Amino acid sequence: MLRLIQLELQKLWLNKVSRILIFVSFILPFTVLVLSSIKINFFGFFTLELGELGIFNFPIIWHITTFFASYFKFFFAIVVVSMIGNEYSNKTLKQNLIDGLSKKEFILSKFYTIVFFSICATVLIGLATFLIGLYYSSYTEAAIIFREVEFLLAYFVKLVGFFSLCLFFGMLLKRSAFALGFLFVLYIFEWLIFWGAYEALGSADSAFKVKNLLPLESMYKLIDQPIQRIVMTKFPEKTDIAYDYAVHWYEIAVVLGWTALFIFLSYRLLKKRDL
Repeated sequence: MLRLIQLELQKLWLNKVSRILIFVSFILPFTVLVLSSIKINFFGFFTLELGELGIFNFPIIWHITTFFASYFKFFFAIVVVSMIGNEYSNKTLKQNLIDGLSKKEFILSKFYTIVFFSICATVLIGLATFLIGLYYSSYTEAAIIFREVEFLLAYFVKLVGFFSLCLFFGMLLKRSAFALGFLFVLYIFEWLIFWGAYEALGSADSAFKVKNLLPLESMYKLIDQPIQRIVMTKFPEKTDIAYDYAVHWYEIAVVLGWTALFIFLSYRLLKKRDL
């Protein structure tokens, strides 16, 4: 496994664009998180400090940081689809197979790299969240600090699932731009399925349950938006709608199932394709 990861890291390091995108995908969410935790003076008119709003209190900070950090995954998604596009355009895929790398090892090298970078991103966000929470949070008891740390697991699974989807599209289309464009096509397709389910079942709730099983929506549902939760915390008397924001095992299972399917389909595509 380490040999395959080292092989991919060497390829990425030799590509200047990939190096920049990897750097941005790690540093940007970390930087935004740090900047959001400091005081910002708006030309002397007023000072904004998000920490005073209580959003950096444990345990809600795990929910907030992982939700917003997940939006930066598109930078590394470009790297993932570029890994495949460059393999075809530079003929390195064929050369790797000639040098003795099996097609299974080729796909696994991509998947191991995805897992490796997802772990690094999760550790970085987890460390930043922990330190900012320790500084701002009104609660310092260990039981409260680590109460909702499962959002980090959801964040990791979300990254692995999304990047595996990008890997499959990259294998399917061989072109980075087309692969990224297909993400938007899939997004539209999932909404079409929702409306079809709504027409068939006559219930929005049932239609959303169907949509929640689809790739992009299932990944999104791993970490629901925290805005409603913040409102519930600040104005409990004005909130009369129940909101389930927890991380559920079955949601993780759905995303892991899609991840396994995308990796398997990527391998099957490569196995059947004439190189």
